[in-house]
This record gives sequence, structure tokens and C-alpha cells, in this order.
Amino acid sequence: MIKIGMLLAPGFSTMSLAAVSVFELANIKAEERLYGIRLLSERGGSVTSAIGVQTSTQALGRPNFDTLIVTNPHRPVPSSPELLRYLQRAARSCRRVAAICTGAFVLAEAGLLDGRRATTHWIHARALARRFPGVRVEDDRIFIIDGAVWTSAGMSAGIDLALAMLEKDYGADLARSVARSLVVYHRRAGGQSQHSALLELDAKSDRIQSALAFAKRNLRASLSVDELAEVAHLSPRQFSRAFRAETGQSPAKAVEHLRVEAARLMIEQSRHPIEIIAREAGFADSERMRRAFLRTFGQPPQALRRNARTQPATRAA
Repeated sequence: MIKIGMLLAPGFSTMSLAAVSVFELANIKAEERLYGIRLLSERGGSVTSAIGVQTSTQALGRPNFDTLIVTNPHRPVPSSPELLRYLQRAARSCRRVAAICTGAFVLAEAGLLDGRRATTHWIHARALARRFPGVRVEDDRIFIIDGAVWTSAGMSAGIDLALAMLEKDYGADLARSVARSLVVYHRRAGGQSQHSALLELDAKSDRIQSALAFAKRNLRASLSVDELAEVAHLSPRQFSRAFRAETGQSPAKAVEHLRVEAARLMIEQSRHPIEIIAREAGFADSERMRRAFLRTFGQPPQALRRNARTQPATRAA
């Protein structure tokens, strides 16, 4: 049985407990106790979440866990010297130490992220990099594995992190089965972006939103201003003016972002040739897609594919 400790702090987000469901379902699917979970806090007893839910925990003792997962309130708070010393001991005795969302700040305080690649919720990534310059913060990753230290982005990314642990421990088949039971994608790659083009465009009106939704469903179409304006029931001039006012971008630039996002997902999650991905994403050819990737990411599609394939194994334990 793999022993997992999850460290909770007062004001923790209840969503961070969602990662536990991965290990719980693994036990159910396997019909044996593959994992044992203990909820921990610095002093033990009842710990109150940000919304007021009380959770029973055990006090810190010897860090005799295979895996220790650290959480933190959504707005990071400083850790006590005692807790930091505990984490330093845990890093020497546990097979892996992980942080969900702002738990990365706790690991960084303990010095466990010095010289390592790490991520956290994109809202806090700059603060993490500023406070801990020795950490190589990557603000656009779902999760990162650097040796024995794992970090994830937002709370829901903790589920992806736990699924990756399950896959490493017991194989892809069981992880896939658990993901299906949770009705989540199996599984978002660690190198996948935290951001969504549609969320960043953030159109206000139903007309512009419907045009964007149409574009995302029909990336292989030409998606000219005239075509999108017809979907929005506006004249091309009205549409272009309203689109820029609501999104801050031209329709052509927004369509390019949607195509780049779709292509990036296919590059990370499939083995299709670059030429086929370019066609499926609506680019005229692979060279145009390459130029769009350079504008957006500063690197060509092939570099992102290499990163998606090698990142989870980088400095693996």
C-alpha cells in the first residue's frame, strides 16, 4: 500500500481535496487498498476551510509517507519554521513531495524548489517568481514534475497531478478507468497550457460569443469576417467594430488564436504529423501554422511536441 499524506492549512480550499478522490477510486477499481490517505495539519484536530467546512486531521509526526501533498489557502500565507523543517525532512524520506496550487509557496519557503522547475496558479506565478528567484517558475503549465518534486496549477489541476501519480504507480489503464469515473479527461498533459483562448477573448454579447463558438466548431472553414458577421447577424462593419470593442482583438487575430490552441492540443495529445494537424486546425499549410506558433509561443510546433513528450520524464525519480 502506498501511503499518502495531505497537509492542510487553515483556510484551505475544499477543492484541493478533489485530488484525494483519484486515490479513493483507484482503491475501489482495484478492489484492494492501493493507497492509504491521511489528512494532516501542523497541530492536528479540526481544520476549517475557506468556506467554513471543518475537516479532521492528524498532527504531524514522522514523515513516513511515500508521497506528501501540500496545500495552502488561495492567498498564500507564510509557514511556521516547524512546518518548514518537517517538509525538509519529508523531502529526504518521501519518494515524492507535491504541491497543489499555492502549496508551491510552502515548498519554496522550505527551499525544496530551489533550482527546480515549478508551476502554480497563473494568478500567483509572478509572485512566486518574485519572492523565490531561485525557482524556475513556468506560469503556463498544468503540472510539472522535476525529480521527486511535483507541482500543479489551480485546484482542478490537482486532479491531473493525482492521475499522473496513479499512472506512474499502477499504469495507464487504471488511471484511465479512474478518469472515466470522475468524468474528466485522461489526462491533461503536464505541459498543457493553463489558458483558454475563448476565456481570454471574454466576449460580452451573445452575438460575438456565438460567432466565436461557431469559429471553434468550424476551424477548417475560411472563417472570414463576412462569414462570422452572418453568424452574428450583423453587417461586416458592425461585426468588426463590435468584435474589437468586446475582445480587444481583430476577428482574424482571434481566429488565429483559436486555431493555434486547437493545433497545440493535437500536437500535445496525438501523434498526427504536423501537416495533418495544420490542415485540421484550419491553417493553409504547415508553414503558416509554424509562423503562428512563433508569434504566439516564440517556438515552432515541433519544439512544443518535444516538450510535451519529454517534460513528464524530466529528472524523474
